Amino acid sequence: MVSTQFIKVWDIAIRGFHWTLLGCYAIAFISSENIMKLHVIFGYSVLFLVLFRILYGFVGSKYARFSDFLYRPAQIADYLKGLLIGRPKHYIGHNPAGGFMIVILLLSLLSLTLTGLKAYGVKGHGPLAKHEISYMTNAFADNDHKENHDEHDSRKRRSKKNNRTENDEFWEEIHETVAYFTLFLVSIHIMGVLVSSLVHRENLIKAMITGRKQLI
Repeated sequence: MVSTQFIKVWDIAIRGFHWTLLGCYAIAFISSENIMKLHVIFGYSVLFLVLFRILYGFVGSKYARFSDFLYRPAQIADYLKGLLIGRPKHYIGHNPAGGFMIVILLLSLLSLTLTGLKAYGVKGHGPLAKHEISYMTNAFADNDHKENHDEHDSRKRRSKKNNRTENDEFWEEIHETVAYFTLFLVSIHIMGVLVSSLVHRENLIKAMITGRKQLI
């Protein structure tokens, strides 16, 4: 009888990051329409988690480092070809397709949080609000020193308000577009995990919980 051998692949930091990020992203996405305070809190959480993962990709454990799962395009293509015919090469850590998806997801999540900060800043909140407030203050500063300010100032204020509203809507639309694109990537990632688990006959979801993968 041959005993099954396992190897420790994912450390506690990676496993904690993975499931915490999933929870924070889900809550931020669900609360985006109705509970803005909750959306902002978990949006910040996603940003800090992504920054942590990028740093950990350089200083973390062996299988968590970018150097372990960044492959050339030809290697990614070869893996996908093998996957299509049911005979892909097995990797202890992330396979080439999975590694590529991780990088794309991190970049998408980083873009998502940064556009969120910009949209929040246009409304006068967050670390980017100072720039927006300064812009609006300078726009109206000269009005206090003019004698004839009734009709002229009214038109100018309406114009600046409209410009700010358009800017607000622009960044909100960009933020929302990136959010749905990220959701699309997450769907592909989940599908890839399920397919890879089936083809390699290993439970990758369980591996991300226990940290151990079966040697094949």
